[in-house]
Amino acid sequence: MTSQPVPPPTDPTTTPSWTALTVHRDTVEPDLRAWFAADPDRARRLTHQAADLTVDLSKNLVTDETIELLVRLAEEVHLDDRLEAMFTGEHINVTEDRAVLHTALRRPTPLGDDEHLVVDGQDVDADVHRELAKVYDFADKVRSGEWTGVTGERVRTVVNIGIGGSDLGPVMAYEALLPYKHEEIEVRFVSNIDPTDVAEKTAGLDPRTTLFVVASKTFGTLETLTNARLARDWLWTELAAVGALEDTDEARQAAVAQHFVAVSTALDKVAAFGIDPANAFGFWDWVGGRYSVDSAIGTSLAIAIGPERFAELLAGFHAIDEHVRRTPFERNVPVLMGLLNVWYVNFLDAHTHAVLPYAQYLHRFPAYLQQLTMESNGKRVRWDGSPVTTETGEIFWGEPGTNGQHAFYQLIHQGTRLIPADFIAVANPAHPLVDVVGDGGAVQPGTDVHGLFLANFFAQTKALAFGKTADEVRAE
Repeated sequence: MTSQPVPPPTDPTTTPSWTALTVHRDTVEPDLRAWFAADPDRARRLTHQAADLTVDLSKNLVTDETIELLVRLAEEVHLDDRLEAMFTGEHINVTEDRAVLHTALRRPTPLGDDEHLVVDGQDVDADVHRELAKVYDFADKVRSGEWTGVTGERVRTVVNIGIGGSDLGPVMAYEALLPYKHEEIEVRFVSNIDPTDVAEKTAGLDPRTTLFVVASKTFGTLETLTNARLARDWLWTELAAVGALEDTDEARQAAVAQHFVAVSTALDKVAAFGIDPANAFGFWDWVGGRYSVDSAIGTSLAIAIGPERFAELLAGFHAIDEHVRRTPFERNVPVLMGLLNVWYVNFLDAHTHAVLPYAQYLHRFPAYLQQLTMESNGKRVRWDGSPVTTETGEIFWGEPGTNGQHAFYQLIHQGTRLIPADFIAVANPAHPLVDVVGDGGAVQPGTDVHGLFLANFFAQTKALAFGKTADEVRAE
């Protein structure tokens, strides 16, 4: 398709629903205990399914009227049109006159008569899957041992060098998917320009079996290029120390060619660094860094978990994309969660948002969400340069449960600030350690430890939602 001009966004504060929400805010008295008592169907009615995710929104400080008004707000600002404009490649990035097409990174390969996504005359589907095939081919070579270092030894450690979206997404997904990684390949991540980061991440590594992936779209990011140079110096020094590198420019160049690959579109700079441009994986200017984990930026992840698992990850992304695109706002989980943020920030004066994964594998998820949300919403001007008329976003933060219970939950439970909190749990863990052979102490023999963990999860959401009355506390 040829991109069409996108109508200017609507100022939400000028809509009838915004006025109605303001009046509603002043009249509603949040009381989850009373709401649940009066409406036994509330939990079922406000629990929604998005692909394999079950999302319970019933413990939020909203009534049916609140949700109706928020959905009406989404309609009055034409959110449906703007979502469709994004999915179809219209230039909704008006500052740079670009499409915003990270959703295209996870579209399945068109089959038969399926329509290809063509934007500005370019077959986006074909481009994406061509680059994806290149990443998969390389990942298979590393995983199989076909790709080797200069001494002919297989790669056993991959060091990803990037920052921002070139680090936060890959490291979050790698940690989340550790049960699925290649048993003989470890991935480490370097992002901080503090040389300690490179020193610690290369400590104990064998240079003969180490591969560096330098992820920088422009190949000019100060932190990433500085760390890449430090890593290159480490490689040369350590290879020489084990007698695997001659003191010649040709030998050093050959070492870089075998031990470094790039994720970048600046092939001239890649070549100047010493990396063979044939070993550079590209992506496009319509991919924002914070959305890029499912592009070639995920090369380290693809090596770790393999192309088949990476394809499953993309399918999960796409399933949620389809949910967003096809589901009415009343049942559209990401839209409803976004509208709840609007409600909390602009009408209930919340300033922060806790993300509390009761899953250790998701321990980097709050940090990932920090960039995803705070960089996206971290602007004080509108599309035309005029000041925003609303509060733009919350400060996202969090830690895995139950660690947080022994650190900051006191403030969430009994402090003076309203802190919206998202609790995340995994029903079926990917590890076998669910039972304990106890010693008769606090944990009895045969205890289902994951069940104990989930009991904490549900107990905390219940306590935060309903609390205890003064009489209940006295009775205890």
